Amino acid sequence: MNKKFEKLLKGVPQSTPPIWFMRQAGRYHSHYQNLRKTHSFEELCKTPELAAKVACGPMEDFDYDIAILFSDILFPLELLGLKLSYNPGPTFENYLSEKDSTLSINESIVEEKLDFQSEALRLTRMALADNKSLVGFVGGPWTILSYGMNIKNEKSFDLSNSNIFIEKLLYDVLFPVIRKNIQMQFDAGAEIVYVFDTNSVQLNNTYYLDIYMERMKSELFLEFNNKLAYFSKNINFYQQGIERLKSYNLAGVVYPENEGFSDFLQSEKSFFVQGNFSPKSILKEHSEYLIDFNKFIGKMNKLNSTDRKGWLCSLSHGVLPKTPEVNVRHFVTEIRNAFS
Repeated sequence: MNKKFEKLLKGVPQSTPPIWFMRQAGRYHSHYQNLRKTHSFEELCKTPELAAKVACGPMEDFDYDIAILFSDILFPLELLGLKLSYNPGPTFENYLSEKDSTLSINESIVEEKLDFQSEALRLTRMALADNKSLVGFVGGPWTILSYGMNIKNEKSFDLSNSNIFIEKLLYDVLFPVIRKNIQMQFDAGAEIVYVFDTNSVQLNNTYYLDIYMERMKSELFLEFNNKLAYFSKNINFYQQGIERLKSYNLAGVVYPENEGFSDFLQSEKSFFVQGNFSPKSILKEHSEYLIDFNKFIGKMNKLNSTDRKGWLCSLSHGVLPKTPEVNVRHFVTEIRNAFS
C-alpha cells in the first residue's frame, strides 16, 4: 500500500499528498494508444491480462501513487439483458423498460459475468510495486440507469413524478447488482472503491438528497463503512453541510468544481477530498499550462499541512484525451517538489 494514501485514509496530516487522476489510463497516453492499435476497448477491459497492462502503464510512466481498475461503469447493464458495444463510445441495441423492473439477478450471475474485473484487479495488484495502492470503481446507480434507459443526455429528470417502475429498476434491480460488484472488487484486492455518479446531477435537489442519497447511504455507504469514495457533478451534494456529509461514512469525495476547493478541504471533515486542478488547464499548451499550474501551487501553498489534511491531489474530473504527456509528467513531479 502507498504510505501517503495510507496516511490519507487515516486522516494523518502530511506534507506531500498522494496523486492519481481519473482516466489516468486512457486516450491521452501513448501506452494506451499503442494497445488500442491491436485491441478493441472491450477486449482491453474484458481480458484481465490486458486490463492489468493498461492500468499499470501510467503507473510506470508517470509514477502516480494509486492505480485504478481498468474497466467501464456500464458492464453491469449486460447482466440486465442489454446488448452493449463501443464505437468508440457506448452504444446499445436495446434499453431497459417496464418489463425489466421485475428482474432479479442472482449473486452467482454477478460473480460469473463480472469476474473479469476481479481477475484484472488481482493481476494489477501482482504487477504493481509494493509502494503503490490499488482502487476499484463502479458507476453510481442513477448514472448507470440513465444510460440503460437512454436518458443520459437529459438535463433533468423528475423521479418523484415518474412511473414507479423506474424506481423499481433503480432500487430493486440495480442496487443489489452494484453492491455485489463492490464486494467483489474488495475481495479481489481493491483498497477502496469509487462510486462515479456523474449523471446524478439530473435529479432535482429534494429527491436527490432526501431520497436517492439516503438510499445510497443505507444500502451502500454504510454497508461498506469508510471504504467508498463518491463523485457527482451535483454540487448540492457538497453544499449540504459537513455534518450530513460526515454521516455518509465515506472514505472520500471527489470535488467537482474549480472554485471553493480550499474552503471545503479545510472543513472539519472525516473523509479525504480529491481535486482539484482543472482538466482544461492541464490540456493546454505547456507554457500556458505552467501559468495555471503556478497559480494552483500558489493557492495551495497558502495552506499549511494541517489545513491540507485529507488532500488527494488530482483533477476535478478525468484527464482529457488530447492532454500532453509532458504536462502530466510535470504535474506529478512538481507537486511532490512543491509539497515535500
